Amino acid sequence: MTKWPLPEHMALALAQANLAAAAGEVPVGAVAVKDGKVIATAHNAPRGLSDPTAHAEMLAIRAAAAALGQERLDGCELWVTLEPCAMCAGAIAHARIGKLYYGAADPKGGAVEHGARVFEQEQCLHRPEVYPGIGEAEAAELLRGFFRDRR
Repeated sequence: MTKWPLPEHMALALAQANLAAAAGEVPVGAVAVKDGKVIATAHNAPRGLSDPTAHAEMLAIRAAAAALGQERLDGCELWVTLEPCAMCAGAIAHARIGKLYYGAADPKGGAVEHGARVFEQEQCLHRPEVYPGIGEAEAAELLRGFFRDRR
């Protein structure tokens, strides 16, 4: 079976997830891209920042908006190692991100293909194109290893 190479942006998101793990945070990383260029990278940091909203996606969205000097991220892509939760999916919609790529599914806390399915709701202001399962094996193994080491 041929294994496809990991897309560059997902490899960068996984590198961010590894930084989170090294800091004792749940290993999730995110990368914001505009016109093929990385404009922001982030990893989970709620413990380190004492901020329950400091998920990788939220931090990447904030940094991307600051880098572009605008609140709307039209034409941007967000690459994340884990299916976004309801908070992050809502922020993705509000930011008007065009494409969302994510690695591992999250049946417990995810809100894209699981749980609230935010983008499918009638009230959702914007629906990005969604591409799940990119780097899924690598992202899932990183998460499993992180939690296994803590048990």
